[in-house]
Amino acid sequence: MLKEFKEFAMQGNMIDLAVGVIIGAAFGAVVASLVADILMPPIGLAMGGVDFVNLHAVLKQGTPAGPYATLEAASGAGAVTLNWGKFVNEIIRFLIVAFSIFMVVKAVNKMKRSAPAGPTTQACSHCLMDVPVGASRCGHCGSELARV
Repeated sequence: MLKEFKEFAMQGNMIDLAVGVIIGAAFGAVVASLVADILMPPIGLAMGGVDFVNLHAVLKQGTPAGPYATLEAASGAGAVTLNWGKFVNEIIRFLIVAFSIFMVVKAVNKMKRSAPAGPTTQACSHCLMDVPVGASRCGHCGSELARV
């Protein structure tokens, strides 16, 4: 049983999957940083200097009662919040990841496209009807065909 597990674990597909998961996790961290550190600060600045992650709605006041300047302050007071700023960050992150994957799949599909196949028919030299390439006789007039 141990031998079978070792064979299963060492299959090429399993190793490829493991590498893909590791690279995907690293890519996710890069995209999370891109959203949190590069994209959202200018958007927050355009909204009047707001830290976008701290945008929330208080559903139930904590002790002491709000308003709370940050999400951390609301959490520390025990308030129940609707964290819509974090949600918007995650949507932007998802869109960036989805677009990146789309571009990778598009590039792979472009590389997979094979060269167009050669002609599958040829004209009979006697009756000019199309016959399959490699045919020795014309199916229309019965004439012998020269091999191409």
